[in-house]
Parts: sequence; C-alpha cells; structure tokens
Amino acid sequence: MNPQPGNPDAPEGAASYVPPRWRTEPRFPDGPAPDPAGSHHERRIRSFQPRRSRVTTGQGEALRRKWSTWGLDIDGHHVIDLDKLFDGRPVVLEIGFGMGEATAQMAAADPDTGILAADVHTPGQGNLLALAERNGLDNIRVANGDAIILLREMLAPDSLAGLRVYFPDPWPKARHHKRRLIQPEFLDLAATRLAPGAVLHCATDWEPYAEQMLEVLGAHPRFENTQADGGYAPRPDFRPLTRFEGQGLDKGHVVHDLLFRRTP
Repeated sequence: MNPQPGNPDAPEGAASYVPPRWRTEPRFPDGPAPDPAGSHHERRIRSFQPRRSRVTTGQGEALRRKWSTWGLDIDGHHVIDLDKLFDGRPVVLEIGFGMGEATAQMAAADPDTGILAADVHTPGQGNLLALAERNGLDNIRVANGDAIILLREMLAPDSLAGLRVYFPDPWPKARHHKRRLIQPEFLDLAATRLAPGAVLHCATDWEPYAEQMLEVLGAHPRFENTQADGGYAPRPDFRPLTRFEGQGLDKGHVVHDLLFRRTP
C-alpha cells in the first residue's frame, strides 16, 4: 500500500495515516496553526525541522494577545498585500529568527522598515511578539510556516526590499547538505521576489556552509557581491551581535557575513 496521497509525513507502507496530535490540535486556537499549508503543496526536502519546546506563560499570553493583528499563517492560499500590512513601509523578509531578540533590535533601530519574520518555532514566535509589544514595535509581523511557500505563493514579484538569512541550520553531515537553504534553486526564487538593488544578507558560523554560500551566490547571474574583492563582508552595524553568536565566538567560531545585491 502507498502512503496517503499528498501527505509528506505518511510512513512508507502505511494503509492510512493519523497525523500526530501536535499537527492537528493547536495549543493556541486563535494563534499560529500547527500545519498552515497542510498537504496541498508538493512533497520536497525541507531545510528546517520543527522544534518542540515549552511555551512560557509570557510567550503564550503574547500569542493570544497579538497573533490576530501581528501574526499570519503561511497557508499558500493568497498573495499578501505588503503595503497594507506594513502601512507602506519597505519590507525585509527574515527567514528564521530564533527567539527574536536580534529581530526586535533591528526593528527598533529602523522603524521605517517593516520586517516580515518567518519561523516555525512557537516559543520564538511568542517571544518576538512579546518583545514587539513591550517595545512598541509596530513594524514587525510574524509569519508561521514554510518560508519557501511564503516566497513562492504569497509574495508578489519584486516586492521585497531585502532578505535576511541569519545562522540557518548548517546540516553538517554530507548526506544532509541537500537540505541547506542556500542553494541555486532557492536563489532563483528569491531573485524573483527581491526588488532590483535589494540585498540578500546571509550569516553563518559554520565555515563549510559559508564557503558553499559564497560559491553559489557568486555564481548566480541575478546576484552580485557587494564586496569588491568578491569575498565575505564585515558584520554590518545593523545586524546585532546575538547571544548565540557571542557564545560561538567565545568558542573560537568564525562568523561570516555575505551581502549580495539583486541585479537589474
């Protein structure tokens, strides 16, 4: 017997499939959906894996208070009106924001830019909403789900003023390298959603991944390196030094920033 059609989680050989309860029963009925895109999109290798950890009381309260106004599910069913969502501000998409501390700092430092922050980690979503509420940051919106579906199905061409991918999962084992986000196919898609001149900014503390990023970005016809020597960029002032990054630096990790501009 084949897995249930269209269900990426169906085990091989199963006649029928009952999704795990966390996929079907949201802990916050009016908050982020457990599987917003469902099974109506194609099966593919994903660059992320959902992390299940406890939502604190403060994070849960922020989800209940602010999700309806500052949150959105990546369901793939409609194109987002970014002008309406961000009151006409230029919009930068951030893919993967962890617990949101750096995102909140960048939003506070640049209130005239909207940040559409996408992740699948519920505690992080709640924490970022709490930080935004506490600091009066109305230029943050939190998107829940697969950023590829967001880019492909829900954002208009040339609609983004920038794209940030900070410390994505490096998938260090060779057999998992195909799961890394920064690949030629991802850049093909990102280039269609970035406005001409918009900057794709990546950062990683995993040296082999940094080398791959530099190679694939340098070879892509729709992106050009902002560095005249064709190498890595110094950490720009607008990217905060996060606690996670500081811990890595203390251990001797080398962090590489890459800033590439979308060509006309």
